[in-house]
Amino acid sequence: MTSLSSFPMRLLHSFALLTILLVRPALAADWPQFRGPDSTAVAPDAQIPAQPKIEWTVPLPGRGLASPIIVGQKLFLTCASGPKQERLHLFCLDTTSGGKIWERQLQATGRTMSHPKASIASCTPCSDGQRVFALWSCNDLAAFDLDGNLLWVRGLTTDYPNASNSLGMASSPIVIGETVVVMIENDSESYSLGLDAKTGCNLWKLDRPKAANWTSPVPWRADAHAAPVAVLQSSKGLVAVDAASGSRLWEYAEGASTMSSSVVAGGVIYAASNGVTALSPGAGNAAPAQLWRSKQINPATVSPLVLGDRIYSLNGAGVISAAETKTGDLKWKLRLTGPFSGSPVGAGTRVLAVNEKGLVQVVDTAAPEGAVLGQVQLPLNAETKENILCTPAISGNHIYVRTDSALWRLGE
Repeated sequence: MTSLSSFPMRLLHSFALLTILLVRPALAADWPQFRGPDSTAVAPDAQIPAQPKIEWTVPLPGRGLASPIIVGQKLFLTCASGPKQERLHLFCLDTTSGGKIWERQLQATGRTMSHPKASIASCTPCSDGQRVFALWSCNDLAAFDLDGNLLWVRGLTTDYPNASNSLGMASSPIVIGETVVVMIENDSESYSLGLDAKTGCNLWKLDRPKAANWTSPVPWRADAHAAPVAVLQSSKGLVAVDAASGSRLWEYAEGASTMSSSVVAGGVIYAASNGVTALSPGAGNAAPAQLWRSKQINPATVSPLVLGDRIYSLNGAGVISAAETKTGDLKWKLRLTGPFSGSPVGAGTRVLAVNEKGLVQVVDTAAPEGAVLGQVQLPLNAETKENILCTPAISGNHIYVRTDSALWRLGE
């Protein structure tokens, strides 16, 4: 038998290089939760087409404004159908062709009321690369493996019957290690849960402010080597909790948006609070230090993102603002065609935003005052007054956008 030491070093080097090349694209392509990797809305090593074109479309059997997520070559998407949106769907599609790999359906056990513009499928699923965790507005939560096998299901309304609101819930879960973090917050029984990813059982439960809240938790790391913690946002502010135990680590108590989620970059939390407030949590349980605050880059209802050394925010009037991440100083503003409900996403030096009427707009952030590089109009269903409220997903050189009736892939 030939020993490993007898292989030529050149052959070993070639094998190692091949392994890296095979593994790296799959990692770079993943968009595993709402607003992608670490909820940043930025796709590393991806490219947003300057002049996007429609490559294919796949019809959907039900409504939804949840974003697609991507793991390897699989795309996962939820929707809801039936007279009262009581039928809950989770799809797995091939990212290249749009072909359906599998579909699973569940019956809602919670309330299925929502605003006419919204849907029961408003919460974006999340994945740890091995499992998919899907939450619907009726507070039904289910876990599947990537082949579609049901692992567990929780009807959270059964356990906590007073948690709901008439507009519909919309917070998206995240998974940190072996904990699925969900925020079920409203005017009545508000709480956040840490669930065992293997079983769906409670690891911890936190009582939360009794106020309607549609923001999503975000992961934060003290440094590159630290384990991520979950940052929960509400009208009261932000609180960081240990994902495994639910213990409180630190708190920021100066209020925050209940619609626009915060974003983390370089260890700094850019909170959707009083416009945007940059926070730097320190050691221990001390409140984070405020680096700066700017009301000039108020994100309104959508969530901001950070590209390089700038933070970008899109307001209700359709104006995108660019500011320095170190100081909050405004660098430029650019008016886009609105209105917007979905948050913008970014890659490289480009930001992509889709307005409610289906107009996809690509912004070149490297231009001195920002510039629209290209745009494409998605043909929405005029009879149903179809709108786009979701945040797009990025994988490689492709953009995935969903409407109430279809999933679209855009490319160069």
